[in-house]
Order: sequence, then structure tokens, then C-alpha cells
Amino acid sequence: MELPQFTIGVGDRFAHQAKAQLAACICAAERGLSISPVWNKSNREHLIVGSEPSATRTAADAAVRASNWTLPYFLDADHINLTNVDRFLDPCDFFTIDVADAIGKPPEAGAAGAFASKHPEFERASAIAAAQKYLFATQEAGKIYRKIAAAKGEGNFVTEVSMDETDSPQTPAELGVILAAIADEKIPIQTIAPKFTGRFNKGVDYVGDVAQFEKEFSDDVAAIAQAVARYGLPRNLKLSVHSGSDKFSIYASIHRVLQKTGAGVHLKTAGTTWLEELIGLAESGGEALDLSKEVYAEAYAHREELCAPYAAVIDIDASRLPSPSEVNGWSSEQYTSALRHDQSNPAFNPSVRQLLHVGYKVAAHMGDRYTSLLKSCEAAIARNVTSNLYDRHIVPVFFGA
Repeated sequence: MELPQFTIGVGDRFAHQAKAQLAACICAAERGLSISPVWNKSNREHLIVGSEPSATRTAADAAVRASNWTLPYFLDADHINLTNVDRFLDPCDFFTIDVADAIGKPPEAGAAGAFASKHPEFERASAIAAAQKYLFATQEAGKIYRKIAAAKGEGNFVTEVSMDETDSPQTPAELGVILAAIADEKIPIQTIAPKFTGRFNKGVDYVGDVAQFEKEFSDDVAAIAQAVARYGLPRNLKLSVHSGSDKFSIYASIHRVLQKTGAGVHLKTAGTTWLEELIGLAESGGEALDLSKEVYAEAYAHREELCAPYAAVIDIDASRLPSPSEVNGWSSEQYTSALRHDQSNPAFNPSVRQLLHVGYKVAAHMGDRYTSLLKSCEAAIARNVTSNLYDRHIVPVFFGA
């Protein structure tokens, strides 16, 4: 199973927007560019919403049939490890193996030195230092990969290794060591998600040195090309940009590197679709607007609990959060202006957006009351979901506009 050159990860918290998401890829295909959707949903998200991976598969397959989509598409078991991979084995064909928690754990005594001896292409002292930090993590990735392969058969799924949810970014030189170690584990990875310089907060723009990011991204692409040639890793191996949604400042950089090198990329978006649901509900007015306001009020009341699992990837200014009583007085336009990621709009509020981004648990607790409104307001929601994914993400990254 081979991953195409360009792929986009699309999260769908409540499994109602697969057709609207696919419509964005159809728009790209109509302009002559094939971008394969990868529906991704993590174990954490399934636990919060109370869903099963099979439901995500059902939604994706139904959207593909309804839209007559004949190009590849995938279902990603996002951020899995040995403790939770089992529930994803049957429905998924893309596995993001997350070993961030294993980074920094020392390998067996002598293993780093043995790695450096096996790989004289690296300066020995630097190789030992990098191996001390990353070798154990790549060995853990090997264990997870082999468990998946034993269940599904080699070649029947796509493998990604994720190292992005950690404190410090990997240098391109360290990425080279990591790829060598992954090759030693005989993991046929097709994407790798390093941690880049800067902050990739959920649902808002990149915070950091854009020029430095572009250099790093370009150097990582070169490191991948070298590793493919040297170690026999899959020829389509490419970078995966996690928390890639709404990183408008770096999209031009990514596009330039792709144009210059001919490389591929996997851009991972997730919670933005849930936010577009809220925007579509608020636009619809009446009961749907009232529910959107209620979601905010509950998220505001439980913000510490909701933010805790995402503390490393959000940056909310509590002083910028309006009170629920203020939001209750908002019109549809005021609500959507605060939430929609339009940086030219002075009413846009990144803190509100981030709080609601992690607040999908509130809607999950509403159950049928929430999902029934998703159905009755489908037209408004679908329009926002498709436009967000196509106009704000696909066009600038893949077309360069």
C-alpha cells in the first residue's frame, strides 16, 4: 500500500463531515492535483467522544461512495502505541506510531556505541549522543510496527512515525540518525513527523521564525532523500506536519520547498472541522446559535479540565476570553467573527478559538441534541467545512496561491 505524494489529514470528531471534507479534495482534483484524504482520529479523541474507529471508517467509506471518489484514501490510527493499537487494527490502513514519550529514555548499555559503529557515515560522538536520545524510541516503534504487521500483513498498511509531541525539535542531523535507526528496525515508514522549531498550537497560526522553519523544513527534506538513497527506505517517504491546520504563516514556505525539490508532504489538520461545525451552527441562528453559545459557556466553566490534555499545544490568554454572559448577547456574526480564523477581522479571537478547539468534549456530552442539529444545519456546516479545508489549507500549501 503506497501513500501518494500529497495527502491531507482530516479529523472529524463526530463523523458527520466526511463528505464535506472530501469535497475539498474533489475541488483540488478538478484543478488537476490529486490530494488524498487521510481521515485521522486518535484514541484520546475516541475516548472523549465515546466513539469507535469503525465509525470513522463507515463515515469515510460512505462519503467516498456518495461522491464517486476513485482516488486513494486512508484511515489513520492517530498517535497509537502498544497499549491502544488493538482497537484500530481492523478498520485502519494508516498507523501513526507515536513514540514521543520514549524519547530520551536510554537504550541498553552499549547500544548507542554499537549504532555509531554500524553507521560510520555519522560523526561518532554526535551519533552516540543522538542514539542515546532516540534509539530506544525507534526500537519501541519497531515493536509497534511488528505487532501491526503480524495482524494485517506487511505491505497492507501505511506507517508513520511521530516524534513531534516532545519538548525540543530534532535537528536535520538528528533526523538522519533517527531514519538510520528506523531502517535498522526494518520499519518501511512512508511519513515521519518530527518536531519543528516554533509553536504549533491547535487551530491557530504558527508562532516562530518563519525563515528558520523554511530552512529546517528544506534540510529535513534533504535528510529524507539521503536516507532513502542510503538505507533503502520507501522512495515516497515524506514529512508529516502535525497540528498543521491554520499554520498560514508557513504555508508559502512549505509550498516553495515542495516546488523546489519535488518532495511530497502530509499536512495534518484535525480540530478545525469541529470548529467549522460550530461556525455553521452559529450562522444558522435560532436553536443552533443558542447551542453554540452553550458550548462556549460550558467550555469556559470547565476550561482547566479541557485544556489540561492539550497544555503543550495551546496558548490561551485568559484575559481575552469573554464571559459567557457577554457571549450570550452575541449575534451570529459576532460569534462567527470571534471564532472563524480570519486574521484580517479585528473581532477574531485566538483565545476563544483555542478554547473551543479543545472543547469538543462539551458537545460530546450533549449527544443527540448536538448531532441532530448537525443534520438539520448540514448545508451551512458543509459549506464552511469545505471552504476552510480547500481555501485556507489546500490552496496555499499545494497550489501556492
